[in-house]
Amino acid sequence: MSGNKVSRQKPCHHCKSRSTSTPPETSTIHYEKFWLYRHCSSVQQSDRQAQKAGQLFSGLLAMNVVFLGSAFISSMIFNHVAITLADVWILLSILKVLCLCWIIYYLLGTSRQPHAVLHRDSHAGPIWIRGSVLLFGSFSILLNVFQIGYSAILIQCKSRVEIVFPSIEILFICTQAFFLWHHSKDCIQVQHNFTRCGLMLTIATNLLLWLLAVTNDTIHMEIESQLREVEQRFAGNETASCTCPNTTICKIFQKGYILLYPFNTEYCLVCCSVLYVMWKNVGRRISHHHVPHIKPKFKLQGVVFGPLLGAAAVIIGICVFMMYQIQATGSAPNRQVFVMYYSYYIVLLPLMSVGAVIGTIIHALEKRELDTLKNPTRSLDVILLMGAALGQIGMCYFSIVALVATDPRDLLNSLILSYSVLLIFQNITQNVFIIDGLHRQPFVAAAEAIHTGHIGQHAAASELPSEEETTTSSEQEHTQMSPGKEEEIKEEQNHEAHSQRRVSMLELGQEIRKASLSYIHSYSHLNWKRKALREISFFLVLCNIILWVMPTFGAHPAFENGLEKTFYGYSTWFVIVNFGLPLGVFYRMHSVGGLLEVYITA
Repeated sequence: MSGNKVSRQKPCHHCKSRSTSTPPETSTIHYEKFWLYRHCSSVQQSDRQAQKAGQLFSGLLAMNVVFLGSAFISSMIFNHVAITLADVWILLSILKVLCLCWIIYYLLGTSRQPHAVLHRDSHAGPIWIRGSVLLFGSFSILLNVFQIGYSAILIQCKSRVEIVFPSIEILFICTQAFFLWHHSKDCIQVQHNFTRCGLMLTIATNLLLWLLAVTNDTIHMEIESQLREVEQRFAGNETASCTCPNTTICKIFQKGYILLYPFNTEYCLVCCSVLYVMWKNVGRRISHHHVPHIKPKFKLQGVVFGPLLGAAAVIIGICVFMMYQIQATGSAPNRQVFVMYYSYYIVLLPLMSVGAVIGTIIHALEKRELDTLKNPTRSLDVILLMGAALGQIGMCYFSIVALVATDPRDLLNSLILSYSVLLIFQNITQNVFIIDGLHRQPFVAAAEAIHTGHIGQHAAASELPSEEETTTSSEQEHTQMSPGKEEEIKEEQNHEAHSQRRVSMLELGQEIRKASLSYIHSYSHLNWKRKALREISFFLVLCNIILWVMPTFGAHPAFENGLEKTFYGYSTWFVIVNFGLPLGVFYRMHSVGGLLEVYITA
């Protein structure tokens, strides 16, 4: 019975390779194979369990840090007597020092160990993300410089913590930007748990800095709106009693401090997204087929209408924004400026929605396959697009309820109502277009055609007779033939070689011509689709840039028009706007990156 059971087992590839030299009875069993299989599977299973345990532990660490910092910041807002802003700054300074120690250790220790970085994720840390880190980091450094100068002028009524905290912040921003620029693509293979904990601690610190920036941005928005409720709310805070003296440099520091605050919120969110991708890539092993052989590059070719329409939208938007800033920031904002502002959005948003819908239809008509490989960067992009869009969508629904319940037939109310509905539809259609484009394989038909041309060229070149073969054959014939026939034979050989080379060159030309025709055929077949996708993507890139610029640099009509604020109350609407606007700004900036990816791969 045992022999029959043994004989029924399927032979492995080792046994098959040796079946000719061994009898069938000895080649039916390969016990070593089954032991290795069980051993390797148990090792892989334990490795996966260790990875999940490390991710769980580091995630719990970040969650506890975020909850602790959120409790401090909330206590500062609602009970500013017990917990002051200086206490929150001390806690964040401690966290930043710990993050700095870990980053320096990673740069000098972990990343320099042998076999530490065997793989690099080509999708992680694209140039626009790292460029955003440097750009927003530079503005954040300038913000802290203004804060140090402003606090130094008012040193008589401010604590020294308000000078120490921005100094540590500058060091933290510089070190973190350098770390993300050089190591955002790393798939670290050593010290997994310690690296995960360090990354999660840095993510938690950036989230708390973002939360603090949002709450402090509230103060500056209230200053711009000239509302005195803020001074009563923060009356117990020591910093609220300080007034800027009537000097030019103090006004410059104050205005620059207020103007640059949105860049600090953007910097924290971008750093969190890059650090999260690094955290997902810890211990990740990338196989060769995951690495793209052909990396598409940004080329401004074949696009005309998209840049023209986008440039027109940007120029008109800048004019509207300047007129809004001049009139809306006065003591009594003009009603007409809000009509102009919302009218610009009502014209622009339908064009963006139509472009996104057409692009989605073109994606459905394309023959490109879906990219189903594991990609943490793309997964994070999808989550951030959907999550950041909730900020604007939530604000729009609150506005719709308030306007329908009051007087929707009024001109300004109807414009705001139309703006809210169109903005919801535009966010949804744009998200569908970007997400569908990110999951498509890059267009490689042209590259395959060129590759076919190279193959034909090599094949034709291989058919050419080599010089060694020609010389050896001529030498052998020279030894056998008489001297009188040498010249005649040489002439015949030269003629034959010339005719063979001519035939080979003709075949080479035919191969190149076939490759060129196949390239032209494939390009002309997909020409209109690729052009349409590039035109739409470039137009949406420019539109999202201007829609990012306007709220970033101070255009906040959702708070300054006073309609929703009257309906919901000052405190409630202020919380809604204060959390919705930063997410909306981040959504526009992140959409630009996603649309550039769609443009490049089209």
